Amino acid sequence: MANSTNVAERGRTIIAEVERVIVGKHETVQLALIGLLCGGHILVEDIPGVGKTMLAKSFARALAGNYRRVQFTPDLLPADITGVSIFNQKSGEFEFRPGPVFANVLLADEINRATPKTQSSLLECMEEFQVTVDGVTYPLERPFFVIATENPIEFHGTYPLPEAQLDRFLMRLNIGYPNPSEEVTILSRQQHQHPIFSLKAVVSAEEVGLLQQQVREVFVEESLKQYIVEIVNATRHHPGISLGGSPRASIGLMRTSQAKAALESREFVLPDDVKYVAAAVLNHRIILTAESRARQLTASQVVSQILSTVPVPVLEPAGTSQKHT
Repeated sequence: MANSTNVAERGRTIIAEVERVIVGKHETVQLALIGLLCGGHILVEDIPGVGKTMLAKSFARALAGNYRRVQFTPDLLPADITGVSIFNQKSGEFEFRPGPVFANVLLADEINRATPKTQSSLLECMEEFQVTVDGVTYPLERPFFVIATENPIEFHGTYPLPEAQLDRFLMRLNIGYPNPSEEVTILSRQQHQHPIFSLKAVVSAEEVGLLQQQVREVFVEESLKQYIVEIVNATRHHPGISLGGSPRASIGLMRTSQAKAALESREFVLPDDVKYVAAAVLNHRIILTAESRARQLTASQVVSQILSTVPVPVLEPAGTSQKHT
């Protein structure tokens, strides 16, 4: 049985610490935490200056694990990320020098500025939690959490992430502008010193691993699994979508729903948990048709349309019949 109370308590502690820096974006912070609890990776896509990098740095400081940051540039090479074998003249053997990917939290800043070859060097790391260099495979330390950022409005000198790599990210998040009162709070907190420097580690890497195990034990009723599959299947047949979600999207929906339930101190998933995470899990995995783009529809809007049409299962948690719409 999952210890969802422990997940909820530790989750609140992590969120509170991160929100000392990230003001007024509770849903984004919670979704990022869900990504961590699922053992997945997140892509933060938004305009410059809204706190993409600060979100990643704040999570890294809240976790007492190893943190590395890589600034992606066009001249960055795969070996700059994964590591390289160097010949040792004294021993007469090659020695592996690990790259920054050997960390618990890796900030891949402006990932779309690197070439496709360099971007693809992260695929094995993100999916299999290992690195292969010169035919030798090296396991990555768990937990391994990639937080990548990209700027969606600046295209000069950038290389859009291919669908295969986008699919490796569990969720894509947006932050958005703060409202005026939140922006005043940001000014006040940064008047003397940036609050990022006062953040402290509130959970260890070992604790994160235990929380991830507890999340996987959250119960998912069979009708809810069917509900998840129907949502993803609807993306494959929607007239406004040219490419729908893969089975990896279904798995992602289930995992993130389990984490959302655990953060609510529940031992079971509800349809509302699925709805909460659906846009973040699916919006980067579907490709809209030219007609949808011409109508200025967004992927999140299309996902909302799908959620409004797929029938919601009726559950009976704790012996009480409840219908969630």
